[in-house]
Amino acid sequence: MATRKEEREALRQRRLEKEAEQSSSNRKRLTIAYGVGAVVVLAVAVVVIVLASGGGGSSSGGGEAHINLNLSYGSTNGIQPDERAGTPPPAVKVTNLQAAAKQAGCKLRLHLKDEGHEHIPPSAPTPDYETNPPTSGPHVEPPYQQADGAFREMPAEIDFVHSLEHGRLEIQYAPDLPEKDQLELKGLYDTMYGAALLFPNEKMPYQVAATTWTNMLTCPTYKGASTLDAIRAFGKATWGKYGGEAVQAFVFTGPTPANPQ
Repeated sequence: MATRKEEREALRQRRLEKEAEQSSSNRKRLTIAYGVGAVVVLAVAVVVIVLASGGGGSSSGGGEAHINLNLSYGSTNGIQPDERAGTPPPAVKVTNLQAAAKQAGCKLRLHLKDEGHEHIPPSAPTPDYETNPPTSGPHVEPPYQQADGAFREMPAEIDFVHSLEHGRLEIQYAPDLPEKDQLELKGLYDTMYGAALLFPNEKMPYQVAATTWTNMLTCPTYKGASTLDAIRAFGKATWGKYGGEAVQAFVFTGPTPANPQ
């Protein structure tokens, strides 16, 4: 019987084969268009290519999951998107990061050790990261970094660490967190999904955590509005900061943690 890791790798391989076929098909369309040399025909071919590739970077195709479908900016790696409608979050009450973290009972750790930027292949074993969840270190080579979006399953750590390197904020929660609480986190994510990710983490010892490159906010207990305030403040303070690669290196759309909806 296949293990979860083997099943995930099989999903990844099927997706890569599909992407390769799609890319080959797109190149053939372009070749035909250039051969004809007609501007109108070329324009039509470009439209076909954009539609086939998922909208050229727009996150609108990702629906409620807000996934950026342009394969140049990452991959879903076969992970199921989270299309649930989130619960709209309450108004912000505490904006100071330290105060918000304290009120929510969360531990704030900033400017942690940078564990490196080495690129490793998708089949590589998970490195021995010094933090849980990981906040830096060796990570998967492009283009397998986890795409921006909300996911129902935990991506491979090497995939989402690469996303952190590009300034992303990652909101993570325990899989056994009650559905009501998960939807509150999803609702918060819906207001700040630009260059950000949301997913369950079955390996961490917290109910909720938020991470950026070399920074982490870990919450043993989810406390509703207080936890949401802490995540908001953490995102404003640390999202988009230098992690070795600029956050703008991978195009994103929509409200960001620095400027939420």
